[in-house]
Amino acid sequence: MHIGPYQLRNNIFVAPMAGVTDRPFRQLCKELGAGYAVSEMAASNPKLWDTEKSSRRTNHEGEMEPKAVQIAGADPQMLADCARHNVERGAQIIDINMGCPVKKVCNAWCGSALLQDEKLVAQILDAVVQAVDVPVTLKFRTGWDRANKNALAIARIAESAGIAMLTLHGRTRADGYKGDAEYETIAAVKSRVTIPVVANGDITTPEKAKYVLQVTGADAIMVGRAAQGRPWIFREIEHFLQTGTHLPPPLVSEVSRLMDAHLREHYAFYGEFMGVRTARKHIGWYVQDLVGGEAFRQEMNLLTSCDEQLNAVKMFFDSRAGERLQYRPAEEKLAA
Repeated sequence: MHIGPYQLRNNIFVAPMAGVTDRPFRQLCKELGAGYAVSEMAASNPKLWDTEKSSRRTNHEGEMEPKAVQIAGADPQMLADCARHNVERGAQIIDINMGCPVKKVCNAWCGSALLQDEKLVAQILDAVVQAVDVPVTLKFRTGWDRANKNALAIARIAESAGIAMLTLHGRTRADGYKGDAEYETIAAVKSRVTIPVVANGDITTPEKAKYVLQVTGADAIMVGRAAQGRPWIFREIEHFLQTGTHLPPPLVSEVSRLMDAHLREHYAFYGEFMGVRTARKHIGWYVQDLVGGEAFRQEMNLLTSCDEQLNAVKMFFDSRAGERLQYRPAEEKLAA
């Protein structure tokens, strides 16, 4: 699997998720088998480029290559300038967000709202591709709503503009994350373009990953929310696709080590005040389906220092040392 000149380890990708796929999480997923990861979306407005939030989102220091930055906006020139700015800061791939369904993003005519204006889509893609000398990719949805699905038209526009890869979430903007992903639409797009296509949506298990690759013909898959609290899902999928067999669940002791390393990188990245608060969701995801996990999450959310969090996590998992993870039966989490 290649994106432009970059050869990837495999075709199992991490989805860009706001507030989740920061540098420590991307790096962890890559270490655990993900072949590619994209940053949280960075705003194209130049007034926001140097804010602390934007600077963190585009921080790739020490990250495994290729380093990909997702940009969001509605003005072709602003997006082109933003792409150049990020390439100057080390981005090796630029991804354009036309898939985010969140209201505050769409109300600003960004994300999946752009799918309503194919002429503007073409202008944006042309401007960004011409602005930089690195591969430009596009993440989008099947349309604005079920009555206005135009994924095939957008895909053709993207290919004509020189987009290097398409990632298609198999839902419309109106669907949000509800209902089942439309794999037939992804398959139709794949059959009509010559550039790589990545399938995204509802990929929660190794079996589902194999199924989606088969039914869509996609070149790769992208996993989102199923990786929250379970970053080893990438090696599980990779192993299953290669062998048809399952890896055993990780030992509790391994998960404890992974969490400790993840949290320490997280604190170093954000600092203590922000680090403790933003780490809570990650800790909650790691334990949410474990017996006693909900009670622990509530207790942990009251802690206010890095050391307190680290010690609490260590004690929670030390009590289960030597065991393999055993989760309560729960509904599958949907991938973004």
